[in-house]
Amino acid sequence: MEEEEFGRPTVNWRERLLCLLIGLFAGTAAAVIILAANQQAQPTALLIEPPPPLPTATLMPAPSATATAAPIQVYVSGAVLESGVYALPAGARLGEAIAAAGGLAMDAEAAQINLAQPLRDGDQVHVPTVEEVAAVPPLVQTAVPVVAPAGNDNSVPAPGRININTADAALLQTLPGVGPSTAENIVSFREANGPFATIEAIMDVPGIGPAKFSGFADLITVDG
Repeated sequence: MEEEEFGRPTVNWRERLLCLLIGLFAGTAAAVIILAANQQAQPTALLIEPPPPLPTATLMPAPSATATAAPIQVYVSGAVLESGVYALPAGARLGEAIAAAGGLAMDAEAAQINLAQPLRDGDQVHVPTVEEVAAVPPLVQTAVPVVAPAGNDNSVPAPGRININTADAALLQTLPGVGPSTAENIVSFREANGPFATIEAIMDVPGIGPAKFSGFADLITVDG
């Protein structure tokens, strides 16, 4: 121990250094304890992961309904086993109509029938007999109609004669000397002036004179 200076005891420098180290250690230890206590007091953050996305349902477009064409009604008459009105699928052919009517009769003139001819709703199918075809002059035999257009129920009259009051332009063109233009003139004249009273009245139609009339006079009628 050094001698006292001015009446106070002199502290050794080693003792001072020791006290300083002790204080520094104590402060460091206290800081560590406080820091550890704070870390323990803080709640641990939970990591919450979002649930995996649910599989998305793929919406498939609903199949569109296929439009089904309505069946057609066809009247079958003439040389068939069972005449009558038959329901056929849209786009049916003449052969299907004849099959629905039981097929051809024994006296049917098959050579005059186009089995592939398409049909429409309301058509009349008239199958000619051998006798009917024989009554028509040879000039018109190859053009004897089998299917009458819808709405013209009287377009196929008695064998060998065409009703000029109900026949359409296509049927009128089967007459000798009557082309598309003359046939249209007949239809237009009839619509404007009413039905023909006699077969001779057809000569009032432009383009039909006595010479042309005489070529088909025996093939037409004004009666149903």
